[in-house]
Amino acid sequence: MAQIFPSSANNYAKATILAIPVLAIGLFAGYYVFMTSPYITNQKIARSQPVPFSHKHHVGGLGIDCRYCHTSVEVSSTAGIPPTKTCMNCHSQIWTNAALLEPVRYSYRSGTSLQWEKVNDLPDFVYFNHSIHVNKGVGCNTCHGKVEGMALMLQQNSLQMEWCLECHRAPEKNLRPREEVFNSAYEQPTEAKPVTVDGKEYTDQIALGTALVHKYKLRSVRDITSCSTCHR
Repeated sequence: MAQIFPSSANNYAKATILAIPVLAIGLFAGYYVFMTSPYITNQKIARSQPVPFSHKHHVGGLGIDCRYCHTSVEVSSTAGIPPTKTCMNCHSQIWTNAALLEPVRYSYRSGTSLQWEKVNDLPDFVYFNHSIHVNKGVGCNTCHGKVEGMALMLQQNSLQMEWCLECHRAPEKNLRPREEVFNSAYEQPTEAKPVTVDGKEYTDQIALGTALVHKYKLRSVRDITSCSTCHR
């Protein structure tokens, strides 16, 4: 019987066998890159707001504490958005005629809330509690980044599950003394700049974090990485 396919067809068959897994890996890698890109996560992208509020000016320049505006962050699951009255505590006396702040003045006169666009926004199927993290020693800028340098508020991190789990699997890497939670200038301990807790100096973050895990009575890693902790 005559040969149907030329001998070169064997090379094509071998190349096809090799190409299929390479193509599958490439598609998976492309999908992963796409799903973790700012197009999906909104990471490092400024949102349009009714007023271009600058954390760089208010926090970095004027030194306003996070809790002045986000009053419920220590006791509630949400940090809270300040009412217009909080803005007017200052702006009834300074920048009183600035066109930029007319939406704030109108909101105050009319009693209509400003419609802020939430920057760090988790899906509805994820449970997150600010007060737990604050009281366990997680600093504001651990999640939100250096807001004191942001002229427009950005989402610093991806907020995807793998990012949350990275911390939950090793919380000691990020914990700090509670009194330093709102300190945007806080630095982790080093030989040159140790951190003192309960009279003991720490020059290593893991040693400090491990001590704070026990002091603040964190649940086990198994518990805080359980699905039901965040998906209720």
